[in-house]
Amino acid sequence: MGGVPIAHWLAFILILVLAYLLSIAITQLVLFLIPLMWRKARNEATSGIISAFVLPVRLYLTVWLFIFGSQQAGISIIVRQRFNNLTLIALVIALFILLWRLVDFITRLVQRRLARHRNQAGISALLFLRRAAKIALAIIAVIIILDIFGFNVTTGLAALGIGGIALALGAQKTMENFVGSVTLIADQPIRVGDFCKVGDIVGTVEQIGMRSTQIRTLDRTIVTIPNGEFSSLKIENYAPRDRFWFHPIFRIRLDTTPDQIRFLLVELRTILYSHPKVNPDPARIRMIEIAPDCLKLEVFAYVDAIDFDRFLEVQEDLFLRMMDVIEKSGTGFAMPSQTIYLGKDKGNSGDKAAAVSEQVRSWREADEMPIPYFSPEKIGELKGSIPYPPEGSVARKNMQQNSKG
Repeated sequence: MGGVPIAHWLAFILILVLAYLLSIAITQLVLFLIPLMWRKARNEATSGIISAFVLPVRLYLTVWLFIFGSQQAGISIIVRQRFNNLTLIALVIALFILLWRLVDFITRLVQRRLARHRNQAGISALLFLRRAAKIALAIIAVIIILDIFGFNVTTGLAALGIGGIALALGAQKTMENFVGSVTLIADQPIRVGDFCKVGDIVGTVEQIGMRSTQIRTLDRTIVTIPNGEFSSLKIENYAPRDRFWFHPIFRIRLDTTPDQIRFLLVELRTILYSHPKVNPDPARIRMIEIAPDCLKLEVFAYVDAIDFDRFLEVQEDLFLRMMDVIEKSGTGFAMPSQTIYLGKDKGNSGDKAAAVSEQVRSWREADEMPIPYFSPEKIGELKGSIPYPPEGSVARKNMQQNSKG
């Protein structure tokens, strides 16, 4: 057969079968011994990588055992020459099977970790990258095998290059969105469930996909933004916020006396320093402007709250307490200059203004005027002295009942 005795062909097939069986025995023995000699091999990650090597190593051993056996058995050089390319192809296939299985195992391991963190966008990107890597491996393997058989692959590679350029131009937006999704996954400026502002859109992130991100707005509608555009927009994430800024500016009547302003500055600061939900650093109230129609007092403080609803509760409490102090001082809020008063203006309360002046005078005589700042000892003494929730509120009643229980 082909100028070679039939016995050589039969011996060739027999050696191939024996080489494969011997490679199976060797790999199984190694798999049995590795966990006994290396405890780390029992871990999921290590055992998975070892399993990925089994089939490629088995093919590699089969090829080399076959070559060695055929040489030792004295098989005709003609037969060995006929199958020379096939042995080389088998080695190439073993290498690409190894790479294929490693890609498959590593991506599955990462996918399980992403699933535990509920990172659906990361899983989508990982699956896309796994498919792309496998396609690239298959194409490279085919090109190498064709080259081994003697085909001219240069022309085909040139055609693939031109086709790839055309495909890239046609899929420019798709690739832009993919790169944008990879950027979102890598940087993680937002996550699913975060309340954020993207451009001029405010809402909660519902889904981060491979092509786009979905945000549920305050109107309960869904806005879909392509990831390519999303990653280039200004993103403000409210989820990591640890404090809320309390920053009202009170417009006080222009006929308010200086002593009344001093009284307001002291008493309003006392509220900030005393409130258990207000962070004392910084917590300030300053007179910032004498406007044509009012005197402006700026409040600058941070409220310790876990969410926006709790901040609104504390802000409401602060506003009510500060309104009480302003009313107690004998002055009031300035009306907008364009407002026309049809009733008679009662003006400032003389009795209250006199009482406030007396209070300020007592501070001044005792050298206890807490302006321009409170002493650290006084701040420490005031901290938490305001009952919160307020006296008489349902929240305070429930808190007292819970403490008794």
